[in-house]
Amino acid sequence: MTLIRWNPYRDLASIPLDLDTWFEPSRSGFGLNPETDWCPSVDVVETAEGYEVKAEVPGIRKEDIRISFENGLLTLKGEKKQESEEKHKNTYRVERAFGRFERTFRLPDGIKSDAIKARYDNGVLTVVIPKAEEAKPKEISVTVE
Repeated sequence: MTLIRWNPYRDLASIPLDLDTWFEPSRSGFGLNPETDWCPSVDVVETAEGYEVKAEVPGIRKEDIRISFENGLLTLKGEKKQESEEKHKNTYRVERAFGRFERTFRLPDGIKSDAIKARYDNGVLTVVIPKAEEAKPKEISVTVE
């Protein structure tokens, strides 16, 4: 499985927040755009039966998650909406990410695209992609002559 979109700066996203804390603790969100900077962590595992993609998307309602498969590409999209601000409260720091995300993966040939299933439990989205029978590994027995 090949990752199509990768953000090499994802791990660097916390540096502005750290600098912000060091020099001006009363500000938060320095330099980050919540519409584009949020990218959920994803695990991709291959088994003999197929592939499993697990994405950490806590705080997102299942109605706000979209999964599509087209031309060999599996796309996960969603949006985490920020809670409304309460009056009479002062916010000093916001570290939780909000906004839209999109992750795309190229799937190999030999999968059952009509049998892809997804479930969402405790903030983890799991997409199960079964392999077609011809793509599954076969064991060949050796006979003695």
